[in-house]
Amino acid sequence: MTKVKLRILIVFLVLSAVSLACEFSASTANIKEAYLASDEEGTNRTEVFGQDEPFYCIVQVANAPDDTSVKAVWYAVEVTDTEPNLLIDEYSVTTGDGAIPFSLTNNGPWPTGTYKVEIYLNDELNKTIEFTVQ
Repeated sequence: MTKVKLRILIVFLVLSAVSLACEFSASTANIKEAYLASDEEGTNRTEVFGQDEPFYCIVQVANAPDDTSVKAVWYAVEVTDTEPNLLIDEYSVTTGDGAIPFSLTNNGPWPTGTYKVEIYLNDELNKTIEFTVQ
């Protein structure tokens, strides 16, 4: 009977050692909300911008540890005198819970057409928001 208990104890110790040696991370981080606005505070939501306006994308992150990576990638999809799906710029931050205001400005007027911003959470595409410039 003691040999059976000893074997069970050894198996338990081996499994405990293996589980401690394995690094396991299960993040529950998520994008609670993401939207475009004409202001940094996000009070004026829109998906239509004028040629002289900056673009703001407000991303609300929830259940996120402090080392969560959030990235916004901006594209000109179908824009006057520009190649299709042109990468404009990208910004990345490391953060925890809260609102992240991403923005994009231009030295001159934005060409008219359709644009998009892709939102990545920990390097995985989470959301795409399309918008237009008139």
